[in-house]
Amino acid sequence: MTTSSALTFQRLHPRAYLERFISEGFRPDGRTSDDWRETSLNVGSISTADGSALVRVGDTTIVCGVKAEIAEPELDNPNDGFLVPNLDLPAICSPKFKPGPPVEDAQVLSARLYDILLSSCVISPSSLCIHSGRAVWVLYVDATCINYDGNAFDAALLAMVAALKNTRLPKATFDEETGRTTVTKKTKIPLEIQRSPTAMTFGIFDSTHVLSDPTAFEEPLLDTTISVIVDERGELTGVSQLGLGTSSSDEIISRCISAAKKRRIEIGQSLDRL
Repeated sequence: MTTSSALTFQRLHPRAYLERFISEGFRPDGRTSDDWRETSLNVGSISTADGSALVRVGDTTIVCGVKAEIAEPELDNPNDGFLVPNLDLPAICSPKFKPGPPVEDAQVLSARLYDILLSSCVISPSSLCIHSGRAVWVLYVDATCINYDGNAFDAALLAMVAALKNTRLPKATFDEETGRTTVTKKTKIPLEIQRSPTAMTFGIFDSTHVLSDPTAFEEPLLDTTISVIVDERGELTGVSQLGLGTSSSDEIISRCISAAKKRRIEIGQSLDRL
């Protein structure tokens, strides 16, 4: 089969195309079912942000910046600051996304990222308190996908956690007499990071094949996806399953958890030393 005819077959019959590869023990990009794409992580590249990170997972590229602002806390939680994560999937990153308001995929992923950052206790909200009941830090954790080739969830969570670990806040003091908060930019204080959760996502194809780190081509063909969240101690902090397919068996989920813990050791070396 020539290259042009293979591309035509891939476009017209994507499922059959993927099935042929898997039957030979490989995937279209040359990986086996349990192989992960190369992952790279760099921090501090955005000078205008309080913290930043750039993550590449294969061809999926996400940049994340953290901006800190001062606000009043909620009345019910006078000592708690705020963490506001957001993921943008602009039209420029993939033909899959169109210009205009945030796409549904971005909204769903942003909600999942917020839940993970909150439930994993990456940062204690009380550590963002400047003065009880009067002033707290709000951390806007904004991630943007520059190039999309699948599995944006794993890349975005890695970028957000790395950017938070890279964040340095100016020293802030609240004057009760004037009711104002003074910021000293000469003194920079790192955040108190309590945990570093990392996501490892698997695609389930044809109910039996488990594909690690699915690509943009593979994602629409999957029955479901399973995301396993593991922290720096190798502890499982969450498992989520998305998709219209039937629930995966306990055996498949156990395989995913075991593989995720091994993968966390591999990619955790660059994250945990930040």
